[in-house]
Amino acid sequence: MKTLLTNVHVLTMDAAYTEFNPGFISIVDDKITAVGAMENLPTDLHERVLDGKGALAIPGMINTHTHIGMIPFRSLGDDTSDRLTRFLFPLEQSCMTASLAYHSGKYAIAEMQLAGITTFFDMYYFEDELAQATDEMGSRAILAETVLEKAPDTGKPYGGLEYAAAFIPKWLDHPLITPAVAPHAPYTNSSESLKQAFALAEKYDVPFSLHVSEMTFEMDKYASEYNQTPVAYLADLGVLDARTLAAHCIFATDADIALLKETNVAVAHCIGANTKSAKGIAPIQAMLDAEVRVGLGTDGPSSGNTLDLFSQMKMVAYFHKTALKNRAAFPTRDIVRLATIGGAEALGMADQIGSIEPGKQADITLIETDSVNMFPIFDPYAVLVYSAQAHNVRDVFVAGNPVVIDKQLVHADLRDLRSHLNKEMTNFRSEVEKRAEE
Repeated sequence: MKTLLTNVHVLTMDAAYTEFNPGFISIVDDKITAVGAMENLPTDLHERVLDGKGALAIPGMINTHTHIGMIPFRSLGDDTSDRLTRFLFPLEQSCMTASLAYHSGKYAIAEMQLAGITTFFDMYYFEDELAQATDEMGSRAILAETVLEKAPDTGKPYGGLEYAAAFIPKWLDHPLITPAVAPHAPYTNSSESLKQAFALAEKYDVPFSLHVSEMTFEMDKYASEYNQTPVAYLADLGVLDARTLAAHCIFATDADIALLKETNVAVAHCIGANTKSAKGIAPIQAMLDAEVRVGLGTDGPSSGNTLDLFSQMKMVAYFHKTALKNRAAFPTRDIVRLATIGGAEALGMADQIGSIEPGKQADITLIETDSVNMFPIFDPYAVLVYSAQAHNVRDVFVAGNPVVIDKQLVHADLRDLRSHLNKEMTNFRSEVEKRAEE
């Protein structure tokens, strides 16, 4: 299949930040074959031609950290200080099923596709079912089975390592899905299970991820018990290398950042969830200055509530400028970079996705410029960060295949997805009501 996107303002996000306005993008099957100015439009026949009508064309956005099985938890106990132990861990044990995770996953993927996200890194349970949901929706993803030995304050075992060992080889050869393993965090996993999970990732040469330096009690624990930070503790365990994606790193010290660079660990920055939970603002500028790979993440729908990167890009600008007391900090072009090629670098996939260049996968998002909030455009990067919203996404392609056309899902009906998920949540809702009465 040969596809031609015409009359678009192309922000390639290549090393030189090349733009073409008006421009075109030529796609053959799953790869970009040419990109350039409209005056150089290819003359060969394309079976599918889409007139962009002045839309901004950017690489498909990349969500480096989320939990797509957690849609049922959205808006539950948001202002409760002990939400993790009061609602999340107990409800996951009592109510989360393979079917509920599957339907939640499809709904979450739909939300991301409609927001222009073409690739995501998920860590949750029942990843085999979530992989099936991802395959059916046509998205690109790294899917990591969570390994969690016990829920804090309950002592109940979770398991996950055996599941991961069966899950990873099953999906190794999928064109869009990369299986992985993700121990929950240092404070919920023993040193032995962390090393076992890392060994599993090494065995199959797949990504490894976990939450790091996210909690104040976590920092206190490793300071008092080991006289170390969690990052230093993990480095001593030997589980930090180029395959490791550390989510959050809110409390990373200068020494931690040096370790992250030395071990080539990447960081998923989830500004929305981190500030909503009043935990703090990760020192991302210092990480970038140290050339640590950083991408943006929404976190799960219970932590960050929305699964789009437009909201995250705004918050990166607002919070970091304020924290640094510098209006000029984090220029918008750099923020768009974090949502695209920066995310690809963080996931170790920059040779395949993250920029619009010949030879790369045709993961492309078109953002319409007709809506009231999209005029005028003096700086397209500023418009994307400060003005654009998820509803401005018009068309989305993954590996050359459309997943959203004219703001409508291609592989599913949103009403059906919601209806199926709502039915699956019957037991979940009953349990929530019981806990609310306690």
